[in-house]
Amino acid sequence: MFSKGQIIFALVFFIGFVVAISWAYIKDKKSNKLLFKGSYKILLFSVFIFFALYGIVKLKHFFFH
Repeated sequence: MFSKGQIIFALVFFIGFVVAISWAYIKDKKSNKLLFKGSYKILLFSVFIFFALYGIVKLKHFFFH
């Protein structure tokens, strides 16, 4: 299905990507605490909206189907 070269490339790319993302996260870890203070509220609100809309659709199908 995949050649040996493609598999090696995928593994090297994946490892390099994980290293680069980890390095960037560690580098920005201190400033993230200041810049994104309270961002969990936005995440919780988004999750709440998602489940509210999901519930509305399910109730609509339950009552009007």
